[in-house]
Amino acid sequence: MTAMMRQIHKQTLTMACGLLAILAAGLITPAAWADGLVTTIVTDPLTGVAIEGMDPVSYFTDTAPEPGKPDFEYDWKGVPWYFASAANRDVFIRQPDVYAPQFGGHCAMSLSRGYLSDGNPQIYVVVAARLYVFYSIANRDAFLLSPGAAIKDADTHWGELSKQLAVNATP
Repeated sequence: MTAMMRQIHKQTLTMACGLLAILAAGLITPAAWADGLVTTIVTDPLTGVAIEGMDPVSYFTDTAPEPGKPDFEYDWKGVPWYFASAANRDVFIRQPDVYAPQFGGHCAMSLSRGYLSDGNPQIYVVVAARLYVFYSIANRDAFLLSPGAAIKDADTHWGELSKQLAVNATP
């Protein structure tokens, strides 16, 4: 075993022992930890930003969504949202429910089938002036076969499943 591999092994063991100590001390329960992993609004796991930093208004105003910039950030429902411009941020502030993806960015087709999965902001459709994101292109294509029925089923399941999710909150 090389010196680098030994160091990585030591670091992994140290992290595992630290986690076990936290769990043993009762500072966090496994159930609480799991509950916090899936939240009402899908965020980037590394940055905590909604829809991977894409500008939600741009889905409605441009031919393709634009990446937002931290300079034009707005905190909504405990989550930072990025915008391509101050104008887009201001439009969102006035009507966030119109521009934010439906179901908090969870895959609309997965929800219509009764389960949760994160949506990919690059795979989307705007139907009836609402933004829906999907886990995969196949899910988007299935949704488009009967969007009305899929939305109705997703709404029903979202009402049930969203109660099980952790609410996004700023630290």
